[in-house]
Amino acid sequence: MSRAARSIFIFGVYIVVLGFLLSTLPNIIIGPFGLPEAREVWIRVLGVVAFVLGCYYVQAARQEVTAFFHWTIWGRGAILVGFTLLVVAGQAAPALILFGVVDAAGAAWTALELRASRRTRG
Repeated sequence: MSRAARSIFIFGVYIVVLGFLLSTLPNIIIGPFGLPEAREVWIRVLGVVAFVLGCYYVQAARQEVTAFFHWTIWGRGAILVGFTLLVVAGQAAPALILFGVVDAAGAAWTALELRASRRTRG
């Protein structure tokens, strides 16, 4: 597994675990961030979607789908922007930005690994 694939794989596992927890025990995840207790189904729906998305990441990493790696970079960066805008608009607690930071950090890691592999191949 290439280093770029490893970054995608690890991020995928993170999303699978996060998705599983959001769909089964959402308050364990959101409670420490000062977010209100989840009583509606939307957080569990999001958890199922995140779980499946994480499975895509894991499989793309295992298959070395380099095009997918590139696609995720802008998308994971956009998560940070979107979450920040929700906080600035007063629609979400500031702690939501931490989830965006994790996404952006993962995107930066993948981008660096892709760049390094291009230099190695010459």
